[in-house]
Amino acid sequence: MNHQRAAEIQALLEGVALPASRAELIEYASRQDAEAAAELEHVRDRSYSSLNEVGEELVRTQPRPPAVVPVPEAESGSPPGADAYLDPDPDTGAQREGAPPGYPASKQIDAATETIKRQQKVQES
Repeated sequence: MNHQRAAEIQALLEGVALPASRAELIEYASRQDAEAAAELEHVRDRSYSSLNEVGEELVRTQPRPPAVVPVPEAESGSPPGADAYLDPDPDTGAQREGAPPGYPASKQIDAATETIKRQQKVQES
């Protein structure tokens, strides 16, 4: 069944008294469209409090939750910034351990500034 047909069946059921069981939905639909009633035979036997619930049973639009929630994997290493990752007041502008030697923060800032200027020129043209 496709989404269009599910919407047609929902529209067909507009006058049914809710909440309604599967049998009540089938009985109501059979008075108007025998084919729709036959398609409603395939929905779960439960009480439906809205027509959206019926549509969801006919054609899934929302992803189903996984049967088993996967266990998260262990971290692959330290987070970016190491200990400063959770520091609310990190030492800004300081070069961290492991930074390339001879490449001070001012060079990094200049390179980033040039990149931004180049991107702005492209956007303006």
